[in-house]
Amino acid sequence: MARRRSLHPEEEDLWRAVARTAKPMRAPIFLRKAEEHHPTPPVTFVKAPAPPRIPLFRLGEKPAAPRPQTAPPPALQMDSKAFGKLTRGKLAPEARIDLHGMTLTEAHPELIRFILNAHSAGLRLVLVITGKGKPGGVSGPAPRQTGVLRQQVPHWLRQPPLAPAILQVTEAHQRHGGSGAFYIYLRRHR
Repeated sequence: MARRRSLHPEEEDLWRAVARTAKPMRAPIFLRKAEEHHPTPPVTFVKAPAPPRIPLFRLGEKPAAPRPQTAPPPALQMDSKAFGKLTRGKLAPEARIDLHGMTLTEAHPELIRFILNAHSAGLRLVLVITGKGKPGGVSGPAPRQTGVLRQQVPHWLRQPPLAPAILQVTEAHQRHGGSGAFYIYLRRHR
């Protein structure tokens, strides 16, 4: 326990001045009954209204088109100089496959066959043309998905047996099909 020291006369005057202005946090017991006769009114808190979850609209107004969700750009796996040439369309693909008009069940085995054959042949850059898909509007109760192959091919390329053979997948330059095609840069065959 700490020892108390005696206060100097100036400190005592200062302490008394501070003690006179201090208000007790809790009233002494003999004063509590007096406070019960004069209770303080309860404090009421008012909540702010929650923001609307759905944006406001007027009757007959067309809904705003949903923003397309873009995936973050993939991490660069290949040489940056070669990647720059690739994105500018300066590198010519060594082979190509066109998946236009195929169903998902037809396109998947064809894509696997094409990529694995190109990899075993030692090719480095191939082009996979998926097409952009039919322009579909919101017709009927459920919106139709457009460009099913275009959306599905990148998923297939990240799964076995294709993933170990692929170094980089990038959207093609406009001269090679633009957003309807993908460049696939293959790993070196060992």
